[in-house]
Amino acid sequence: MTASLSAAAALPSEIVQSPLPRLKITEIFTSLQGEADTAGWPTVFVRLTGCPLRCTYCDTAYAFHGGTWWDIDAIVAEVVAQGVHHVCVTGGEPLAQKRCLVLLEKLCDAGLDVSLETSGALDVSAVDPRVSRVVDLKTPGSGEMARNRLENLPLLTRRDQIKFVLCSREDYEWARGMVAGHRLNERSMVLFSPSKSQLSPRELADWIVEDRLPVRFQMQLHKLLWDDAPGR
Repeated sequence: MTASLSAAAALPSEIVQSPLPRLKITEIFTSLQGEADTAGWPTVFVRLTGCPLRCTYCDTAYAFHGGTWWDIDAIVAEVVAQGVHHVCVTGGEPLAQKRCLVLLEKLCDAGLDVSLETSGALDVSAVDPRVSRVVDLKTPGSGEMARNRLENLPLLTRRDQIKFVLCSREDYEWARGMVAGHRLNERSMVLFSPSKSQLSPRELADWIVEDRLPVRFQMQLHKLLWDDAPGR
């Protein structure tokens, strides 16, 4: 079930500076979680509008603009009404809207299992500690590697996950170096995913096995099941 949302235009300043307890939302829907440690669980997705990054492989560019203003309490009520335990706040880049932090706290208060999908370009220190932070470190192939906020890495715990979307062998070698150099596997679960149509999943799997990397290979279930259909 997808909440009906309009596509009114939004300026970036509106997204991050609204004085009201509300957020701009692209869609709210229930599907299977396609990745990370809750993959396969029925999950409510709350997709916030807006993102300051432009990754080469982005599959949610429709969330860059538009959306509808929702009161935060109304978002929580809609999520609870969907009737499942897991909720994922995603985007776009959800932390680009400052009141995303309030939404995360209220979803936790409602007794839900809450995860946050974030680009890793913004500060995650103020995120409620009950939330599982899935931090995406941007590779050279993403075109946004310079946006990585490495100050986030020491903040992460076993409750969190670090994700790399890999486009090439160059990306793999860079990510392998990051895992070793920052001892990321000792801090959080590390996830390696192939970028669809850019890197063969079998090739990536073979590299991980050959190098005995302490990372978890994953493919995005929602892409396998529904391709890139919005709201799935």
